[in-house]
Amino acid sequence: MMHASQVHNTLVGTLWPSSVQSNTMSSAFMRKAVLAIAGTLFLALASKIQVPLWPVPMTFGTFAVLMLGMAYGWRLAGATLLLYMAEGAVGLPVFAGTPEKGIGLAYMMSGTGGYLLGYVIAAMAVGWLAERGWDRTVLGTALAMLIGNALIYVPGVLWLGVLLGWDKPILEWGFTPFILGDVLKLALAMFLLPMAWHALGKRNRDLDAGT
Repeated sequence: MMHASQVHNTLVGTLWPSSVQSNTMSSAFMRKAVLAIAGTLFLALASKIQVPLWPVPMTFGTFAVLMLGMAYGWRLAGATLLLYMAEGAVGLPVFAGTPEKGIGLAYMMSGTGGYLLGYVIAAMAVGWLAERGWDRTVLGTALAMLIGNALIYVPGVLWLGVLLGWDKPILEWGFTPFILGDVLKLALAMFLLPMAWHALGKRNRDLDAGT
């Protein structure tokens, strides 16, 4: 694992370095704004994807949150998730189950509210880990995904318990049905992120060889 104090460039920072823009405040803001808006579109699209799986369909909302966090880094990921929450709060159907199960603040304060809070915390946490190089290896990616998932489920399950009562089967409703899907998404991330860094390294080596 990388040294905790050693900060690395993120995947997006490598693909679209801030130095590509002129060094002005407005251009830096525009770059971040474009990435944040693109990130919320990615999150909204992923939240609507469902894959048939037992015992419940697998959705890609949590996968998108964690992948975006690791690709963006903790600051930009946090800003993107807050923008995503703001979009949902004003009534845009960006969350899973919207508008069918409600929209706006009423939806956000329902049983899904704790998970939405977990999205913000988890994206920032895995973004911080990615800046320490955790996303560049299979093991590091797996551990980051596990930590991110835990940070989503803890506030999610706690809020369900507060909302519905701890005498109810909270874990059976809000955690155990999703384990299989999360394992599959973790395996996918373990493949995608290190592969992306490997491809970038190969591209840079090829460019260096051509100069």
